Amino acid sequence: MTKSLDMIPATDTIQPQTSEEMGEVVTEACQAKQAIYPVGGATSLDYGLPAKTPGLAVSLQGLQRVVDYPARDMTITVEVGATMRQIAEVLAAENQRLPIDVPAEEQATLGGVIATNWNGPRWYGQGSVRDYIIGVAAVDGHGTRFRGGGRVVKNVAGYDLCKLLTGSLGTLAILTEVTLKVKPIPEKTALAVYPVTDLDALETALAALVPSQTTPTAIEVVSGEEWNSLLGQEGSPDTWRLIVGLEGAAPEVTWMIDQLDSELGSLQITRSALLLEDSAHTAWKALANWSADGDSPLVLKVQVLPSGVTRICQALRNLDAACGLQSHAGNGVVIAKFSSFPAAGLSRSLLGELQPLASSLGGYVTVLSNPSAAETTHQSVWGGIDIPHSLMARVKAQFDPHNLLNPGRFIYP
Repeated sequence: MTKSLDMIPATDTIQPQTSEEMGEVVTEACQAKQAIYPVGGATSLDYGLPAKTPGLAVSLQGLQRVVDYPARDMTITVEVGATMRQIAEVLAAENQRLPIDVPAEEQATLGGVIATNWNGPRWYGQGSVRDYIIGVAAVDGHGTRFRGGGRVVKNVAGYDLCKLLTGSLGTLAILTEVTLKVKPIPEKTALAVYPVTDLDALETALAALVPSQTTPTAIEVVSGEEWNSLLGQEGSPDTWRLIVGLEGAAPEVTWMIDQLDSELGSLQITRSALLLEDSAHTAWKALANWSADGDSPLVLKVQVLPSGVTRICQALRNLDAACGLQSHAGNGVVIAKFSSFPAAGLSRSLLGELQPLASSLGGYVTVLSNPSAAETTHQSVWGGIDIPHSLMARVKAQFDPHNLLNPGRFIYP
C-alpha cells in the first residue's frame, strides 16, 4: 500500500523528467552535501531503518517511458518510474510478461522492486528479479551517469553491476533505466490447494515435492484467519494449506495436477480445491499482495534453507499464536504478520529467539514493516549480515562517498 511521504524527513520534493536532469539534481545535492531520498510508488517507505537526516525527496514519477521493446528479442528497456502494472500491460499486448509478483502492482514501480529485491510466489519456478536484469542506467552519489550490461541477452558486460544494485535500497545509485528479459504468457495457470492437519504433515508434503515429477511455478504455504476469505474456503485459523502453482501448456498443466494428486494422495493428503482462470488470477493476486495488505503492527520476513520452513512457522506461532503466515516454501521464505506487537519487545523476541534459530537453519530475519518504529536498530531490522561491514562500506564509498543516498536506512553502520 502507498505510504505517506511524511515518513521521509524531506525539506523539498523534486521530480526530474530525464536521466540528464536526474544527474544534475544529484550533482547539485552532492555539492551542497544534501541527503537524497529516491521515491518511486511509495509502497515500501517503511522498509529498512527510519530516515533521520533531513534531505531532498527525488520522485521517479517523471521517468515512466518505454525506451525500447523489441518483442521478438524477448527484452524490454523501460524507465524505472513505470509501475509494474504499466509494464505488464505493455508486455501483455505481445503475449509476454515479467513473472515477478509484487504487492500493489498498480503503484509499485520497477525501480522500487529492484531496490528492495522483492520476489513473490513465482520466484520458485520463474526466478528472482535479479535473474531478469540484463542492463541498467543509473546515477551515482557524485551525480555521474553510468551504464552496466546491455540491451541484448548475450551481452554480459557489467552483469555483476546489475546484480550489485539489486537490493541495495537506492543507497549506491539511483536507477533511471533498466533492460529486462521477458517470457511468454503461459497457456494455462492453475493453483492446487491441499489442506494439511499439522506441521508434521506439512513437512512430509513439502519433502514429497522435492523428487516430484512435476515442475511447480510456486510452492506456497499459508495459515491464518485471513486466508479463508482470500481463498474462498472454509477452515479454522489454524488450518495449514499447501498451494502449488502450475503453469504451462494446457495438457502439461492437466498432467501435473493429476500427478500431484497421485503423489500427495499416497501420503493421505487430498486436494480440496483447484483454482483456474478468474479464480486462479484472484488467488495469485492475494498471494502477491498479502504481505502488504492490512495494518499489522509488525511484519517479519525470515529466509532460511527450505528444510527449515516448518520450524520457523512453529517458532513464529509460539511468539504470536494469532499471527498470519505465508511461506514461499520452495525458497525457504516465511512472512509473518503479527496480530500485536510482541509483548517481550522486538529486540528480545528477534535477537533472543528468532534470529538464533534462523541462523542455525542457514538464514536470517528482517523487518518488512514496523509502523511504530519501536526498537529499530540495525540488528533488529536487518538481522545477521554474513558479508563484513567493512567490505560493504568500501563498496558504498565508491558509489556514494558522502553518504547522501538514503542515508542511515540500509545495513551500513
